Amino acid sequence: MTDVSILKVLLHGQQIGTITNAPGDQSLFAFDDAYVADPQRPTLSLRFKDALGGLITDIAKTRTRVSPFFSNLLPEAPLRDYLARKAGVNAKREFQLLWALGADLPGAITVAQADGNPLPPDVADHQVAESDRLKHALRFSLAGVQLKLPAIEVAPGGLAIPQHGIGGSWIVKLASARFEMLPENEFSMMTLAAKIGMDVPDITLLALDDIVGLPDGFGGLGGSAFAVRRFDRSDAGLIHSEDFAQVFDMWPEDKYKRISYRNIANVLAAETPQDDIAEFVRRIVFNALIGNADMHAKNWSLIYPERRGARLSPAYDFISTIPYLNDTKSALTVGRTKKMYEFSLAELDYLASKARLPEKLVRNMAKETVARFHEIWATESKNLPLSKDMLSVIEAHMAKVPISAL
Repeated sequence: MTDVSILKVLLHGQQIGTITNAPGDQSLFAFDDAYVADPQRPTLSLRFKDALGGLITDIAKTRTRVSPFFSNLLPEAPLRDYLARKAGVNAKREFQLLWALGADLPGAITVAQADGNPLPPDVADHQVAESDRLKHALRFSLAGVQLKLPAIEVAPGGLAIPQHGIGGSWIVKLASARFEMLPENEFSMMTLAAKIGMDVPDITLLALDDIVGLPDGFGGLGGSAFAVRRFDRSDAGLIHSEDFAQVFDMWPEDKYKRISYRNIANVLAAETPQDDIAEFVRRIVFNALIGNADMHAKNWSLIYPERRGARLSPAYDFISTIPYLNDTKSALTVGRTKKMYEFSLAELDYLASKARLPEKLVRNMAKETVARFHEIWATESKNLPLSKDMLSVIEAHMAKVPISAL
């Protein structure tokens, strides 16, 4: 048995590279020569784009983990442990985990065992065929911490979990033992965002009884579930995407570190149309008003609808964290501060200046968002599936955010 194992990396169904696992659990990603030579190659990530627009091919080896771009495709915390256990692999050994979950990753990437190549270390040691080992495994990877599952739409108005976790065009997020009414919270904030005019995928709030095929251990918390249509899936096939932890080559656990909104703004200004900059500003203002302290690097993403050019992805993971956590700091610095109670138009002016964004566009979008937010909140907040206490906490918070007074 060889000590080297290889996974092939496919983008839109075409192989673009390999990840090699060598003795010492070292992993190395390398692009295929054909992908490097193709002037019309589809974009894998801006992380691999150099200052002149060329492809970065010098990629460092990693140990135990795969490189940050691929590590960010994998789930975190309890979901990772659950899926690793189902697949019979070690959750800390990311090469093996990527092998197990590579059939359904975020974006248009798939990862599979290279033709004629041996199974990864430890997997091969068990002398279990891949088909048998993965027969009962849920082979999907939805990055993040919250318990979530892929789902397919079934009539009438319900959702079903695919038998092997592959191919769902919806994400189902379940209740939390720690945070009360979390599905209702996300549904409410995403509903408000859509009514304000943000780019929000289809969403629904449904009872667990309306979900067919929940795996053992996922329905025990009861309550409602929040479902959102995946923006990286369509009738025409997979749509490639990446989050900003991938863009900046960050490990998932560093999603609150290293970067600020200025860094994201710089990327958007260089790579996307002005409409995306306006949407970016709208989301910053909105999340400050609702008290969302969790808009970290992985909660901002790009999509590649035409396979090469980047656009800001539809919105996701909008939650008012203020009813749960006594934290009034944004996950990322806006201009000079993370403090929501210091978030003013002057902060956005500073961000626009440093990131070289059109100041008039930024100011106008901020004012428009605040006015629209107050209008929608006044008419719709009483219809949201939230408790009076939660609504009161959010209202008290927004009154303290300076930009709310625009």
